[in-house]
Amino acid sequence: MRNRIFIGILLIYAAGLAFFVYRAMMDIDPRYRESAEESLVETSHMLASVIEQDLDEYGEIDTPRLEALFRRVYARPFEAQIFSVHKTRVELRVYVTDSQGLVIFNSLGRDLEADYSAWLDVSQTLAGRYGARTTRDVESDPLSAVMYVGAPILHDGRIIGVVSAGKPVQSFGQFVEAARQNTLRIGVLAASAVLLLAAIVSVWLIRPFGFVRDYVRWLRQQRTLHPMRLLRRLRDQLRGTVAELRDALSGRNYVADYVQTLTHEVKSPLSAIRGAAELLQDAEGGDAPQMNEQQRKLFLDNIMRETQRIQETVDRMMELTALETQRTLNRVATVALLPLLEDVAASAGAAAAPRGIHVKINAPGGNADILAVDGDAFLLRRAIANLVDNAVAFSPDGGEVVIGLQAAGRQLLHVSVKDQGPGIPAYAQDKVFEKFYSLARPATQKKSTGLGLAFVHEIASLHHGSIKLANAPGGGAVATLTLPRDTA
Repeated sequence: MRNRIFIGILLIYAAGLAFFVYRAMMDIDPRYRESAEESLVETSHMLASVIEQDLDEYGEIDTPRLEALFRRVYARPFEAQIFSVHKTRVELRVYVTDSQGLVIFNSLGRDLEADYSAWLDVSQTLAGRYGARTTRDVESDPLSAVMYVGAPILHDGRIIGVVSAGKPVQSFGQFVEAARQNTLRIGVLAASAVLLLAAIVSVWLIRPFGFVRDYVRWLRQQRTLHPMRLLRRLRDQLRGTVAELRDALSGRNYVADYVQTLTHEVKSPLSAIRGAAELLQDAEGGDAPQMNEQQRKLFLDNIMRETQRIQETVDRMMELTALETQRTLNRVATVALLPLLEDVAASAGAAAAPRGIHVKINAPGGNADILAVDGDAFLLRRAIANLVDNAVAFSPDGGEVVIGLQAAGRQLLHVSVKDQGPGIPAYAQDKVFEKFYSLARPATQKKSTGLGLAFVHEIASLHHGSIKLANAPGGGAVATLTLPRDTA
C-alpha cells in the first residue's frame, strides 16, 4: 500500500513537472528567435537610413561606404564575455538589392548581381510589406540557418531597393542551450525535493492502514476469539502506535522539518519559475510585447537567484538536521574564546567593509586563557559567525557591530553581539528562533532562509548553554550566547 501511494504521488507529480519543464524548454528557442528578429529589424532600418543619405541626386544606390564599413568591422579584433559565451567576431550579415531584387552589395562578398527577388525578405519589402526569412546556408545542416530581415531603401517616397540584415541562428543558440540547462537543473532539483517529501508522506499516510492490517492479521491467526483478549490486543496495539507516533513527533521531527522546507522555500522558487514560463507563453501569444534582451537577462538572473536560494536552504537544512540528531558533542576540547572571536571578527569585518560597517571586539584585558569553555571549536565558531553575520545584515551602512566577551561569576561566560539596526519588532520577539522565520534585511528588504538562529540555538543546547536575542537599551539588537565556563 505504501509503495502504491508513493508511486502514485510520484507519477502525478512527475507528469506535471515534466510537462511544465518541457513547455518551458520548448518556449526558450522561439523567444530568443523573436528577440534576435526584433534587433535585426532595427539594424536593417538603421542601415537603410545610412544608404539613403548616400543616394545621389538621381536616386542611384552607392555602396562604397558599406564596403569599407564591413571590411573594417570584420577585421576588428575584440573579446566579449557574455555570461558563459566568449564572443570574438562580428557575425552580422548584410546585402543590398536594387528595385529588381538584384544584389549590388554583399558584406560577405558573394552572389553579386544574383537575383534575390524570390526571397521573402526582398519580395515582401519591395511590395511594401514586412519581409523576413530563415534560410540554411547548407540545406542538409540545420545549424547553418540564418535569419534575415529586410528594410526598404526610399527615394522621393519610392522603394528603390532593399537592405537585408542577417544573423546566424547558431550565434544565439548557445544562449538557448544555457537557458535550457538552467531550466532543466531547476526542474531536477524541484523533483528531488518533492520526491523526498513524497517518500516521507507516503510512509506516514499509510500508518493507519498498517495498524488495521496488523490487527486483522493477528485475528486470522487466532483459533478462538475471546472478547477480552481482542480488547487487550487492540489496547496494546493502540498504545504502541501512540508511543511510536509521540516519539516521531517529538521536537526532532524530520517530517515537519521537510514539510516546512517545501512549503516555505521550494514553493516560492517554483512559483517564480512558473511565472517566468507564463510570461514566455504570453509573449508567444502575441498579445503581450515581445521579450527583449534585458527581459531575458532578468529571467535568467531570476533562475540563478532562485537556484542559489534552494541550494542555500538545502545546505543549511542538512547542517541543522545533523545537529538535531546529535545528543552529545562528538569532539570536546578546551576552547579559548577570545582568539576565536578575533578570527570571527576578522572574517566578518572583511565582508562588512564594502558597506562601511566596523566590527570590533570588547573584551576584558589580562589573561585571555581563563575565558575558555569546554566544547567543539568548529561549532562554536559557526554559531558566533552566524550571530555576527546577522548583526551585519541588520546594521545600517557605516554602522558598528560590537562583539562582547565577559564572565558571569565562576560558572558562565557571555558572548554578546550588538548591532545598530532597527531592533526586533514586538510581534517577532517570540518567533526569532523558530525555523524558517526571518525578518527583511533593511539594506535589501530580502529575507534569509530563517535557519541561522535555529542553528545557533541547537549549538547552544549541545554545549549546555543558551541563546537570547533582545533589543538593546541604546537601540539596535543584542544577541547573548551563554556558555558554561571551563574552570579547570
